[in-house]
Amino acid sequence: MTTLGFIGAGMIGTTVARLAVTAGLDVVLSNSRGPDSLADLVAELGDHARAATPADAARAGDLVVATIPLHAYRRLPAAELAGKTVIDTMNYYPQRDGRMAELDSNRFTSSQLVQQHLAGSRVVKAFNNITSISLANRARPAGDPDRSGLPVAGDDPAAKAQVTALLDTLGYDAVDIGTLADSWRSEPATPVYVQPYFAGKAPDGLSREEGYHWHVTNPGAPVPADRIRTLVDAAVRGTAGGYMPGLGSE
Repeated sequence: MTTLGFIGAGMIGTTVARLAVTAGLDVVLSNSRGPDSLADLVAELGDHARAATPADAARAGDLVVATIPLHAYRRLPAAELAGKTVIDTMNYYPQRDGRMAELDSNRFTSSQLVQQHLAGSRVVKAFNNITSISLANRARPAGDPDRSGLPVAGDDPAAKAQVTALLDTLGYDAVDIGTLADSWRSEPATPVYVQPYFAGKAPDGLSREEGYHWHVTNPGAPVPADRIRTLVDAAVRGTAGGYMPGLGSE
């Protein structure tokens, strides 16, 4: 694999793209506003980056990262993504996405909905349980004692192997947490979501906005793969969806 395609260029997508370029991979970036809107980012990333339309990014990527608001998942170009491994970073936030009955009932996970739309693709859930700041700060080379893990879920073992190799290249150990039906274990409000990658616990009594500030200024902490496994195994399925202060659309 030499090229990562990106559909969406928000905080997680941009961070993954930076890690990829640092690792020597090529990236093809896209968003809903068109290639011209990505000129500054492409200039920052250098010769390994270019901007395109979502359909072109889908065609160009050996692996494609889908990192758009969940409510827009049906806009992913299914024809161009057919036969591809697609990394789904999306989470369900009703404040942004509106209520989705299929998720509120726990009948499906959000990644199962994405897989239904991308019937010809192999969807793997990853990068959804960590903030962009932690993702940028916690990357470490293989063998580093401070290396962290990230959960991955998917129905296709070969696709998960591809994503595992990518995570290793970007500086993380992958922890296989099961199928897309099991991917709720890394969703918002579960033990492995966001908090473990921070140093210490947020003080009691903070407002949601104060809590967000605490998180974005926190120096962070490593979360090794065995700790990821323990946290995932401790998850209990509750109400779907999460809340994130200041959350926008893309």
